[in-house]
Amino acid sequence: MRVEIWSDIACPWCYVGKARFEKALAAFPHRDEVEVVHRSFELDPGRAKGDVQPVITMLTGKYGMSEEQAQAGEDNLGAQAAAEGLDYRTRDRDHGNTFDMHRLLHLAKEHGRQDRLIQILYRANFAEERSVFTEGDERLVELAVEAGLDAGVVRAVLADPDAYADAVRADEQEAARLGANGVPFFVLDRAYGVSGAQPAEVFTQALDRAWGERSPLRLAGQGDAGACGPDGCAVPQHG
Repeated sequence: MRVEIWSDIACPWCYVGKARFEKALAAFPHRDEVEVVHRSFELDPGRAKGDVQPVITMLTGKYGMSEEQAQAGEDNLGAQAAAEGLDYRTRDRDHGNTFDMHRLLHLAKEHGRQDRLIQILYRANFAEERSVFTEGDERLVELAVEAGLDAGVVRAVLADPDAYADAVRADEQEAARLGANGVPFFVLDRAYGVSGAQPAEVFTQALDRAWGERSPLRLAGQGDAGACGPDGCAVPQHG
């Protein structure tokens, strides 16, 4: 079974939702038969790469809330994260463009390091004092190397704005086709969707249901037709 997760590094609920999903997945009896793929979704795709501002400023400007309301929301997120065992800085975080991070996540997928990298990026953005937006490409190189990627390859990708850009856009277009207008968005075997950072129990129910309702393979034309198996291919006998 495949679970696809559309998310953005700038999305705190994606950070919390990933932890809740993983709690459910860890207890799922068929865990070893579940493939998890992270898909790209930018919450602020029109933001220029160098346009970085405090999270509170972004929230008040984008959603029209007061600074007090924005800070209360951050405090609530901090409590939600703590309940999942996650560190979360409720003060002095910043917000910026995540496109390059998504490009690196596609690179990481090719090397089997995608889940590791996304968790490192979440931690860096939500729990660490250093910014993932203001220190330039070398900060992303440092984090990607921590995830097990080659520094030279990472620098080459970051230096080429077209590298994996189509893959990011394809993920975003697919999200729109599936009806996702926010993240996190979880799709199980392209049969069930879970929107938002739901409690672990909801993910458990979704995993159980998706697994239990998988359609068995139906074979057409069963009989004596030639086929290849573990022992090779039978040679038709004539005569």
